[in-house]
Amino acid sequence: MLSGVLLQLFYGFMGSWTAYLISVLYVEYRARKEKENVSFKNHVIQWFEVLDGLLGPYWKAAGLAFNCTFLLFGSVIQLIACASNIYYINDRLDKRTWTYIFGACCATTVFIPSFHNYRIWSFLGLGMTTYTAWYLTIAALLHGQVEGVIHSAPAKLVLYFTGATNILYTFGGHAVTVEIMHAMWKPQKFKYIYLLATLYVFTLTLPSAAAVYWAFGDQLLNHSNAFSLLPKSGFRDAAVILMLIHQFITFGFACTPLYFVWEKVIGMHDTKSICLRALARLPVVIPIWFLAIIFPFFGPINSAVGALLVSFTVYIIPSLAHMLTYRKASARMNAAEKPPFFLPSWTGMYVVNAFIVVWVLVVGFGLGGWASVTNFVKQVDTFGLFAKCYQCPKPPTPAAPAPLQHP
Repeated sequence: MLSGVLLQLFYGFMGSWTAYLISVLYVEYRARKEKENVSFKNHVIQWFEVLDGLLGPYWKAAGLAFNCTFLLFGSVIQLIACASNIYYINDRLDKRTWTYIFGACCATTVFIPSFHNYRIWSFLGLGMTTYTAWYLTIAALLHGQVEGVIHSAPAKLVLYFTGATNILYTFGGHAVTVEIMHAMWKPQKFKYIYLLATLYVFTLTLPSAAAVYWAFGDQLLNHSNAFSLLPKSGFRDAAVILMLIHQFITFGFACTPLYFVWEKVIGMHDTKSICLRALARLPVVIPIWFLAIIFPFFGPINSAVGALLVSFTVYIIPSLAHMLTYRKASARMNAAEKPPFFLPSWTGMYVVNAFIVVWVLVVGFGLGGWASVTNFVKQVDTFGLFAKCYQCPKPPTPAAPAPLQHP
């Protein structure tokens, strides 16, 4: 448990640092373009465009490939989570059927034009996750420890690094940083808001994770969704419903940048008609829906995405991009934003960035990738592709008929 707490703190602050780097690069890119009298009216700046403007087309290609793939699977994960959660309210339908239903529901996000329209939903989502986290904490403590509870912690390296990579994924959700900043009236404040948000997330994740692990121990190894271990109640149903709404919002957050990319590819990004843009966006939702049905492995897919995609998208690429953007003395002298007050040295920033690149490459991508892929393959072997109801309790075996009595 101590290792898990330390990793949450470590990856939380590392994620805040790379979110800061992305925000600095966005401000730098926008400042340079505005000096050239470039207008961004009716145009949403995206991460790959920042990389293209600062470092060239190869970086644009890398950023576009990793970012889009991560956001694609991030949307898949939210869809899988919806089906996994609603099952614990209504198990008359299997999880695959719920995936069909929620795929259709989430497809309605094509009508939401931009991140400006998610402002109120973001605040509501904050309340939803707060309720759910504290429900898990209180419910686990009131439930108490199950009989014969075992806290063996990960007995194998593959389990340890799978869990560690799940935490890496949790605090690497800032792949939409640039799009969110572009929707802000004062994007320079994003870095402070993100840090405060991370600190608040600690108050939700640490107590709930500790309480549920204390109550159920090693049962969590075979139950990716903590709701499955807690007794059915009105409070649990409320938590599930709130998380469903939150996951719908998060699906929109992850999918909207993909909509923007697709619109730019087909030349529809400047179209003002909401209906035409919605129609143009629909092809983006279909592969997400399909992948959620193929790989319904709630939990293992998170760590696989964390190791193979998040490692590069939100940790390695931003760190390297920052180092290369300010590698020349003239760039550092004319930087739109100077180093932060707590690390005023450019050398110090380079040291921190280099450490992040090496750490995430070795531990996150290397060891985490090995563990996550191994675990993912195990789930495929155990449940198969297109699993109808992943980790659902098996129906009770009907009792055998009593033997006939012979006279």
